[in-house]
Amino acid sequence: MSFSIYDITIPVFRRGFTVLSAVLDKGLAHASAEGVDPATYVEARLAPDMLPLSGQVQRASDTAKACAARLTGLAAPSFPDEETSFEELQARIGRTVDYLASVDPAAFEGGEERQVTLRSRAGETPFVGRDYALQHALPNFFFHVTTAYGILRMKGVPVGKRDYLGF
Repeated sequence: MSFSIYDITIPVFRRGFTVLSAVLDKGLAHASAEGVDPATYVEARLAPDMLPLSGQVQRASDTAKACAARLTGLAAPSFPDEETSFEELQARIGRTVDYLASVDPAAFEGGEERQVTLRSRAGETPFVGRDYALQHALPNFFFHVTTAYGILRMKGVPVGKRDYLGF
């Protein structure tokens, strides 16, 4: 059995956002139950040089949108990084999932061989689509989802491995 480039990306991102959304719900509920301003969770970070919870959600969103765009040749929507509340983070997740759902799976045909070049201050990194998805986009997405989970755990939110795995 073979898997298409669509199969190994978009359903995985969508499931990851379902998990992230549920973990954020638990974060908001915990802050409310503890009488803590939820904004302190949204602004929390694991280390001074890391993005806060809001940035983790934003980067997960950007990674998924960019992956779909790069593998199909379509343009991804641009969302400003302005979220400061759990509600706004959930709305961003919703917009991202809506975008992913709007991309026709047929548009991914040939995406595994599409040339993708990432540009950064360090220079350019060329990939073919399959390697980009497996070696960059998916690991980067899960880095940010995991870090968001870790931030909420650090704040005392009662989430565990089953929450992260989505059971």
